[in-house]
Amino acid sequence: MKNYWDKGISFEEYVHIGRERLENPSNQQEIDYKQYYELGLQRMDRTLKKYVPDEEQLKELASKNFDGKILIISEAWCGDASATVPALVKFFEGRNEVKIFLRDSDKSLISQFLTNGTESIPKIIILDEDFNVKNSWGPRPKYGKDLLLKYKANPEEYTKDQFYNDLQLYYAKNRGKDAVQEILELL
Repeated sequence: MKNYWDKGISFEEYVHIGRERLENPSNQQEIDYKQYYELGLQRMDRTLKKYVPDEEQLKELASKNFDGKILIISEAWCGDASATVPALVKFFEGRNEVKIFLRDSDKSLISQFLTNGTESIPKIIILDEDFNVKNSWGPRPKYGKDLLLKYKANPEEYTKDQFYNDLQLYYAKNRGKDAVQEILELL
């Protein structure tokens, strides 16, 4: 894990790379994902402006005496990541180091943390101070998972558009609080 950590980037670099890929796409995927980069960057900006760490959650983090690190597997075009990653970065800021590993740059890390056989992101890897994996979380909070299950159970009645709309409304209102709480419970 230390090698992946060493290849990780800061949140600022992550946003910069996302903007660069939006403005100057260098391959077909970046061209195809242009609208997703744009949406992801807008949502990250909104989350950064509106997210304030919850005092009770900060107290809970302090009580855990967690000395480890947070490694996030992500990409700036991801809708789930755009709501979760900025909140986690702000929550742990000044407390625990956080780095981001770009999923599409090297699939060997995400292949170790598949979700139901898929490379779903974001994936949060909780590392101890010696870079051992303590736990992992992702790609979305329980409420988001429940919405996905509702869609998969009956896509004719609860359409993909409804699912995406409800998920983004939830993210906009929740502002990362549930994701932070679920991760705190894994520390």
